[in-house]
Amino acid sequence: MNRLITCLVVCATALASSAMAQTWPAKSVRVIVPFAPGGGADLTARPVSQKLSEALGQQFVVDNRGGAGGAIGMELAAKSPPDGYTLMSMSGSFSATAATHKLPYDPLDALIPVVEIGYAPNVLIVHPSVPAKTPKDLIALVRANPGKLVYASTGIGGLTHMSTELFAVMAGLKMIHVPYKSTGVAMPEIMAGQTQLMVAGMLGAQPFFSNGRLRALGVTTAKRWPSLPNLPAIAESLPGYESGTYYGMFFPKGTPQAIISRLNAEVNKIMQDGGIKNTLEAQGMAASGGTAAAFAGRVKKEYDDWVRVVREAKLKIE
Repeated sequence: MNRLITCLVVCATALASSAMAQTWPAKSVRVIVPFAPGGGADLTARPVSQKLSEALGQQFVVDNRGGAGGAIGMELAAKSPPDGYTLMSMSGSFSATAATHKLPYDPLDALIPVVEIGYAPNVLIVHPSVPAKTPKDLIALVRANPGKLVYASTGIGGLTHMSTELFAVMAGLKMIHVPYKSTGVAMPEIMAGQTQLMVAGMLGAQPFFSNGRLRALGVTTAKRWPSLPNLPAIAESLPGYESGTYYGMFFPKGTPQAIISRLNAEVNKIMQDGGIKNTLEAQGMAASGGTAAAFAGRVKKEYDDWVRVVREAKLKIE
């Protein structure tokens, strides 16, 4: 009898979950982007949210909540009701921020990776007035002028900050750090000469070095990136240096598995759409898709990598 009751409960739960997935979404869905408009996470979230709106018949509304390397938006998403009507579209700063910030919750437990949208390198960019044409040139310049050059980031302890700190530690450089809320906010400051350089996400930076307003010196992936074959990898001047950026979607812990699976399936369909794939690739990203488990594995690996970097390099996040 007990087995029968258990079976009935499990079956009823499965049916209810399946029905929930079929009716979801029944209203608009908030898509939290933990950065100000104009950065890579924002530029990824908007076209994917538009496609989800078209496919599912409800609006997926982007809500930018920048600050603290993404920590403000991350906490807002983590504390949202796990009902499928709030999700987060985030970059690799999720792993970096989780590894560097002392937060009042555990991001890796509170937020569930659902699907990876794409992957891209970061790019080392400088103001045109900086007399460096390669990463090697920049290393020599900063060594000759310790503590004089100013670099921007998208927030203390975030991915662009940590990527630049890793570059500085490995090359033995001293620079001044100025954090902003997003790549979109930092770019005008670099173009105005208020800061001299930045390790920025490809999606947010490419329009500005493509039109010559900024100069790209190198990509952060271990090898040259296919869409920019003439741009060297920083590792060519600084062996062992590597840092890329994933983009993906997360739900708060407790969101029904049926809804998680539905969103994963819908985004994977969108990733097969030639139009959006071309849009992402035109911005320098490799479109991804894939399982929730695969994305969770990347998120955890990068978290572990940044924890190790902070420990071994003895970095101090102010």
